[in-house]
Amino acid sequence: MDIDLNKIAKLEKAIGQKWGKETVANPKSWWTPEKEKEYLQQLKELTKIQKPKKVKENVDGVLIEKKLLTKETLLYCPVCTKRLMTIKDDIYTSKYQCCEHCYIQYIENREQRWLEGWRPNDVTKNT
Repeated sequence: MDIDLNKIAKLEKAIGQKWGKETVANPKSWWTPEKEKEYLQQLKELTKIQKPKKVKENVDGVLIEKKLLTKETLLYCPVCTKRLMTIKDDIYTSKYQCCEHCYIQYIENREQRWLEGWRPNDVTKNT
């Protein structure tokens, strides 16, 4: 692959004439040590604003972030006591407090009734 430097120079010249010399100039040519200092200062201020404060709690001698302690994980479905195994089980548990099977059997197309507090009376494990 041959690079024709004359062709590249002609293209740069044409672009510069049409849209201005700034479009073909190297950005480093405008960068100064003062601009570098200002940029680094702005970057520090931005990271201070965006960085959330981590609140840690002592749990048996170990510091753990508080946001990790508030998440409750269930191993079994509160409705049928079947072990939660799949990602869909996790999704339905977080919204409806039941596994996928119970969602399909009791909740699907009746979400409002479930959210208002209705629960089945006698549930046996169907696996």
